[in-house]
Amino acid sequence: MFLSAKEEGRDNDIVRETFERTGASVMGKRMFDAGEQMWPEEAPFHTSVFVVTHEKRDPWKRSGGTTFHFVNDGIEAALDQAREAAGDRDVRIAGGGATILEYVNAGLVDEFSIALSPVLFGSGIRLFDGVDAGRVALEAVRTESSPKVTHLTYNVRTR
Repeated sequence: MFLSAKEEGRDNDIVRETFERTGASVMGKRMFDAGEQMWPEEAPFHTSVFVVTHEKRDPWKRSGGTTFHFVNDGIEAALDQAREAAGDRDVRIAGGGATILEYVNAGLVDEFSIALSPVLFGSGIRLFDGVDAGRVALEAVRTESSPKVTHLTYNVRTR
């Protein structure tokens, strides 16, 4: 969710706070492919982004500080590279749904947030379909609502 610079309010504050504490992001190839066509010249991440893919490709540098790195040796390798790039800041698993599911089931996510909005973007992938509930438990940390979005934050722990 990216709000206009003209918009103010708590929703915009939450997005800004998330990006301020993020030192690097990880995403899947499908999310990258969808965004590559839609993102402006100055992609919205302003950090390194590690794309989990089987495609071999040189890094793609964008203005504003975003560089997309293409990682071919799995989710753990992408996360390791993102952690190194992030330093003491957070690593954000930006999506899509299948990539997030892989990280949750591998026990590599300690907290996640969902911005739930009554807008439908096609059929997509249901986020919790396929979660190994025998291994993963969620603990609600924070809920914050506005007229446009409900922000949900959970801790993830193993059972």
